[in-house]
Amino acid sequence: MIRKILKNRETNSKLKHFIEKYKIPREYLSINRKSISRGILIGLFWGFIPMPMQMLAVLAVTPFIRFNVPIAISMVWLSNPITMPFMYYMEYKTGIFLLGTEGLNNIELTLDWFSQNWDTIIVPLYVGTVPYSTLVSLIIYYIINILWINSVKKERIKKSKKLELIKP
Repeated sequence: MIRKILKNRETNSKLKHFIEKYKIPREYLSINRKSISRGILIGLFWGFIPMPMQMLAVLAVTPFIRFNVPIAISMVWLSNPITMPFMYYMEYKTGIFLLGTEGLNNIELTLDWFSQNWDTIIVPLYVGTVPYSTLVSLIIYYIINILWINSVKKERIKKSKKLELIKP
């Protein structure tokens, strides 16, 4: 279903002109299973990592891996100012669990508190980030691939049934 929607969209002439003018490789905007699923994988991977300029990290990977860049950048936006406190708290708690250490009890959401406790927060936060950035992005990658393949199979079955009805 999603494949049909994305494939049927007519490309804007201004966009085509922009792509040709700046010689942007088509793979960065292609709409196929591998490109979309890789874009989701890369975007979610960088989205879970607590760092500034996550979108630039996505762009830094583009010469090495071919993927749909707009999809990857939109996946990075899942970590936004509304979701960040929940994501980072969950990663921090996971890091504490994995390290087997004691965490801070009186957590406050103020810049002053963070600047005072940054040294004790940083290691558990990044240790807790590893399972989420790798496992969640890989799981979603495989789910997208499976759903895409199943969607194509269903479309082929529907087409073959229509052709059988048309033939005398």
